[in-house]
Amino acid sequence: MAERVLTQTQLVLQQQQRARYWSSIQVVIWWVIILGLLILMFSGISLNLGPISFKAIKLDMEFITTWFGFISGGVVQTLWISAVSIICASILALLSALGRLSGVPPLVALSSFYVSLIRGTPLYLQIFFFFLALPQIGIKLPPAMAGVLALSLNYGAYMSEIFRAGISSVSRGQREAAIALGMTSGQMMRRVVLPQALRLVVPPTGNEFIAMLKDSALVSATGFVQEIMWRANKVGRANFKGLEALLVAALWYWLMTIIFSFIQANIEKNMSRGDR
Repeated sequence: MAERVLTQTQLVLQQQQRARYWSSIQVVIWWVIILGLLILMFSGISLNLGPISFKAIKLDMEFITTWFGFISGGVVQTLWISAVSIICASILALLSALGRLSGVPPLVALSSFYVSLIRGTPLYLQIFFFFLALPQIGIKLPPAMAGVLALSLNYGAYMSEIFRAGISSVSRGQREAAIALGMTSGQMMRRVVLPQALRLVVPPTGNEFIAMLKDSALVSATGFVQEIMWRANKVGRANFKGLEALLVAALWYWLMTIIFSFIQANIEKNMSRGDR
């Protein structure tokens, strides 16, 4: 009887695996179809099917091949701005979360005020504030530094909730056990709370980094940071080829998003092994 139940269970599991496999295959097929239709839309061909006529958008391929390398040169700058900003934002988010959870009125007030102020104003305004407003009081920041500072403060405010939730998820019993073992509050935080909280914080932080890759395009508004969007705008406007230039920029942002989404998915998979 037990062997029969086991055999039926294995059959059900195999059926579920086959169903997931074929579902994944169908998704890939539809991706290929949609991508093919998108390529057809910009192929420049004309089709006449009786009373129905279709004329695709024609791109200037000579412009794309000529300026593709120039626009692509902004990828390194975009990645640099995003990488530095996400590191600084993570530090700010951790400090803000610790401040709000500390129970010390001045720290709670400072942390909550920072989060409220930054989340209550647009990122675009913050970038221009650090680039244009601070020089009036004698503080002159390089354009890239102003962008990094704005991105760091903005994302740090939003990510503080992620860090706060991660820290709060560690059970009170573990904290009390650490104190019972003679640990100080700092030791308890470093050895017990933060290692467990990071396992919950890392995946959403990956999402924030991917979002920051795209929001870094706002730094181009300063007019001096030569990342992808700045380069695409420059050559697109100069040659009246905005469509082609922005398509190249969009492809790069899309490609980076796919790559880092894949990396993030693998990180989440590896970190979730301990829960199985």
